[in-house]
Amino acid sequence: MSLNSSSGRGYWRAARAPRYSLTFAFPLLLAYEALAFALSHDALAGVRNGADVLLKAVFVMFGGREGLIAFGAVLVGTGAVLAWRDRRRSGPLEGRVFLLMALEAVLYALALGLVVGTLTGLLLHGLALGPGGSGLATQLMISLGAGIYEELLFRVLLVGALAWAGRRLFDLGATGSGVFAAVVGALVFSAFHYLGPYGDRLDLASFTFRAIAGVVFSGLYLLRGFGITAWTHALYDVFLAVSGQR
Repeated sequence: MSLNSSSGRGYWRAARAPRYSLTFAFPLLLAYEALAFALSHDALAGVRNGADVLLKAVFVMFGGREGLIAFGAVLVGTGAVLAWRDRRRSGPLEGRVFLLMALEAVLYALALGLVVGTLTGLLLHGLALGPGGSGLATQLMISLGAGIYEELLFRVLLVGALAWAGRRLFDLGATGSGVFAAVVGALVFSAFHYLGPYGDRLDLASFTFRAIAGVVFSGLYLLRGFGITAWTHALYDVFLAVSGQR
């Protein structure tokens, strides 16, 4: 299906489709994994985004390094199959859609930076959200990982499952299940940041801030799909990391 005869509604639908959304997210995955490897040269012991570690834990437990290869094959292979099937049904890709998606993600990230950055200063009194004391390269790596792996874990898997449960189990309807999934998913997303050896110290202000951010990202995922949300999250975290170095 060509977008040439479509209005903005055609782009709105296409950007959420697997052929565009997953293809758009793939460079983010490559950039994160390349930077993580460059910084640690050890996929098992190096510092990585927490959602990345959690998603790979079972594969590493049973397969070690071979388990990581299996995880990568499953992740990339599943995405490739979904994108290919969608492309076969819908026709060739159009470059301008990717350009519009990139512009959309940048605009969303900048808007979040202005609004949520101000809120961060008010709530946290200048404290940084992230791994304190780490260098810029490490913060950038973790930021890219937040975009790809936190969105995969907390939006695709968790929010997707909660939305399904809202519709099928609780009969909440499309809007009700979306609100239910966004709110519950945001609370779990916020709590995740306080777990593990690199987790932050729990306090009400930062938990509330992250829960609000989680609602925003969940809503964006439900409305605009995985690719745009992943890049928005990554770019927003990158903006925070860079501004925090000044």
